[in-house]
Amino acid sequence: MSYTVLIPARLSSTRLPGKPLADIAGLPMVVRVAQRAALAGAARCVVAADDESIVAACAEHGIQAILTRKDHPSGSDRLAEACAQLGLSGDDVVVNVQGDEPLIDPKLIEAVAQLLLARPEASMGTAAHPIDSLTDYRNPNVVKVVCDVKGLASYFSRAPIPFSRDHGDEAWWQTAAPRAGHTGFTPLRHIGIYSYKAGFLREFPQLAPAPTEAMEQLEQLRALWHGHRIAVHITPDAPGAGVDTPEDLEHVRAVFAV
Repeated sequence: MSYTVLIPARLSSTRLPGKPLADIAGLPMVVRVAQRAALAGAARCVVAADDESIVAACAEHGIQAILTRKDHPSGSDRLAEACAQLGLSGDDVVVNVQGDEPLIDPKLIEAVAQLLLARPEASMGTAAHPIDSLTDYRNPNVVKVVCDVKGLASYFSRAPIPFSRDHGDEAWWQTAAPRAGHTGFTPLRHIGIYSYKAGFLREFPQLAPAPTEAMEQLEQLRALWHGHRIAVHITPDAPGAGVDTPEDLEHVRAVFAV
């Protein structure tokens, strides 16, 4: 299938100022992300930037970039503007790859794009992988997702879900207790990559924010609140590390150095 990768890039960052332009083995981070995304087989890969310096850095390295408004309240709003600038039709598939994921697997990008072909009832696609530690299960910074039998998201939360009544705050998926009834079933960690039809992406910012979205601070809950379905690709592996802090940046630099 033909699809477009859009990479939102915002220059300001509380924990890591100038993050999109941070050097990783001689190239700006946003360029590293775009190079990885280009390996996924998309028809095109475009950076949606909020500053001319990002556009210039991309142009210097042969990456297509467009300038969007600085005052967008969310990445989705920025991508909606990018869809309009690029003249995408309502049925065109867009994959949102975060601009701080220089280690993202191109196969994951392609798999999330394919979800919308396999699941026409879904307005969005995303990804998740099994949680293997109780620490991650309890961590509110690790977003969890519960899916139905069709692989469509039922809910996303920072809380430890699903919660086993019979096992309390334990690693219930790792127990062999017969009453567990969870054989082959594990909690899932949400991976922040999304696919959309361009028409839905333009509609999404116009939807009223959901109470659950405000409580959890998870934008995807707005789609569920308004009755849209989100298909979830389950990958066995955790994605490559993202970059949120100076420590994350040093880790990624070390990976590229090797």
